Amino acid sequence: MENAILRTQDLSAYYGDNQVVKNVTVSIPEKTITAIMGPSGCGKSTLVRCFNRMHEMVPGARIRGKVFLEEADVYEMDPITVRTRVGMVFQRPNPFPMMNIRDNVLAGYKLNGVRLSRSQRDEITEHSLKEAALWDEVKDHLNRRGAFLSGGQQQRLCIARALAVEPAILLFDEPTSALDPKSTAHIEELMTELKKTVTLTLVTHNIAQAGRVSDFIAFLYLGELIEFGPTDRVLTTPKDKKTEEFLTGKFG
Repeated sequence: MENAILRTQDLSAYYGDNQVVKNVTVSIPEKTITAIMGPSGCGKSTLVRCFNRMHEMVPGARIRGKVFLEEADVYEMDPITVRTRVGMVFQRPNPFPMMNIRDNVLAGYKLNGVRLSRSQRDEITEHSLKEAALWDEVKDHLNRRGAFLSGGQQQRLCIARALAVEPAILLFDEPTSALDPKSTAHIEELMTELKKTVTLTLVTHNIAQAGRVSDFIAFLYLGELIEFGPTDRVLTTPKDKKTEEFLTGKFG
């Protein structure tokens, strides 16, 4: 795919001798939302954790194959650089509990030893919180701890934290599964807005959510990439019988 910002080549991932991702070759188009779908335990989360080298942080975990970010081999880059360029938002909101809202947003700079002036800190905080559609709700409470926010607000704070270091890609790993419907709608609207400037991948088991927000769907089954294509086409005329069975609720 010509406009791919991230692509894998025969990517396999292991936990010890257990292979959970099997020879996946896929290209993620730039400034789109790609939903990674499949039944529980099919390797979705492991696959995206290979994109930013978080998989290797698990003892005994390893990969075979290649991951390229803008044609650079991710596994030949500094891991901290990779995780700055490829940010991650997890299933449950995880703001740093001892930090206030401002420091949560700026945590990536602090962890990487980057010193910022007061004006830089203020500018990045405001810009990132605005990008995450949270600024108006917290601008008068930046010194309060993130834990005082609602679950949906905490998740948007985590998105602001990831956006603050200006990533090329954001990986969302079931970001709304712990949220109520109203907060879920907020996050979905936000993802649609963010793809104007950032490429998004979304691990989700929610077929309706994938239909609402994604441009492309990658369907995994038992660690293999079964099907990849535009969302409308995959949801209406899947090419593979396994994809069709998953979409019609025969397994999941």
